[in-house]
Amino acid sequence: MNTNEFALAILTGIKRFLTWIGIPPYMLDKLDELLFLIVIILFAFLVAAITHAILVHLAKRIAHRSHTGVVDTLFKYSVFRKMTTIIPPLIVSALLPFAFDTKSSWFIISEKVTWIYFFIVLIISTNAILNTVGDTLKKNQQLKNKPLKGFIQIFRVVFYCIVAIIIVAIIVNKSPMHLITGLGAFTAVIMLVFKDTILGLVAGVTISEDNMLRIGDWIEMPQNNINGIVTDISLDVVKVQNFDNTIVTVPPYTLISNSFVNWRGMSESGGRRIMREYTLKLNYIKPCTPEFLERMKQFDPELGDFITAKQRQAAAGTIANTDNPEGLVNGTIDTNLGLLRAYMTLYLKRHSALNHELLTMVRTLAPTENGLPVQIYCFSANKNWPSYESIQSEIMEHFVSVLPAFELYPYQSADARDAMLGSYIESSKVDPASLEGIPWHTVRQEETNKSAPQK
Repeated sequence: MNTNEFALAILTGIKRFLTWIGIPPYMLDKLDELLFLIVIILFAFLVAAITHAILVHLAKRIAHRSHTGVVDTLFKYSVFRKMTTIIPPLIVSALLPFAFDTKSSWFIISEKVTWIYFFIVLIISTNAILNTVGDTLKKNQQLKNKPLKGFIQIFRVVFYCIVAIIIVAIIVNKSPMHLITGLGAFTAVIMLVFKDTILGLVAGVTISEDNMLRIGDWIEMPQNNINGIVTDISLDVVKVQNFDNTIVTVPPYTLISNSFVNWRGMSESGGRRIMREYTLKLNYIKPCTPEFLERMKQFDPELGDFITAKQRQAAAGTIANTDNPEGLVNGTIDTNLGLLRAYMTLYLKRHSALNHELLTMVRTLAPTENGLPVQIYCFSANKNWPSYESIQSEIMEHFVSVLPAFELYPYQSADARDAMLGSYIESSKVDPASLEGIPWHTVRQEETNKSAPQK
């Protein structure tokens, strides 16, 4: 049975029913059209309800067998119910010409209402489908860090604009193309009203195409008080959770128009850089004597092997360079500072928490008015922030703790207490061991001097 036969069968049945209940013949034409409209509306929603029940039953059986999360997401956003709401206006639209004369005002109004209802439920069902697609793509390991939400919002905005134009065209009974052409006169107003959305649209596309930002990236933007992890990227806002657990929102175009630091490269690399230095006093840097070298051989076995190898090279006249494996350690035995650099390099190379495939060195920087800076440069294998800080602190603490063994001392601005303690020591009236705040190696040296036999 085609549509015409079905509609005629319904009309015939309605007329027989009205005649049976005693409706006068002159009222049949008006009442049968109204009843026909009511019947086809009820029939359309009945078909939608049956279709919804069938789809839900099949989806539950599929979910029970496959245990896939897609079906659960469909139920979460009521996709089946919202999609079946598209069926009633289509059925009503197909059967409406049989209820009214196509030139009558009732037909024109009913048809407009039907199609407006169709596009409204189309927006609702499309929105549910897009939400389902977004949640499903987020679960994909390869796509979960992509700014998919921005792309979905871009499609949603474009689709909403098109549907809005079509609905207005239906209401004013004009072609959508006429409305699109007429929008040119309101471009300035649209740009003003939707400025943030348009800028966010362009910025979102740029961020995605250039792979500038992903969910989970650690970014820094001091001018906007941002220093944390990106938790969400949408068309008009980027959310960042700072390390103090505050949430900062910033428009995407702000990230494009200003500079920000993305630590993703560090996270994806083999280590996190450690680059710290101490400034040493220049007047304590001196040549190494044979006695000093012999004493330092006992300080660390590996350093002792290094000193022996260097002495052997010097005796043989061998020049330490990159072709000579024994010359790879960036230190010398000419000065106590060179020996310290050699020791710290050996220490870093055997440190288990560092990535030894990346650059490791100890170097001196340009002298300053405070002394000669000695810098540690290496990479922590553990990139977790607390672990990284602990490793960095341990290295720098060890660095400063071994300085007295090499007869080197860091620069530190003197204060009034230092002047007072220095005066006490110079006066020889106070035992240095009784003074608090005196470096342990100073006290030990004083005790050594006292225990030495007087000539």
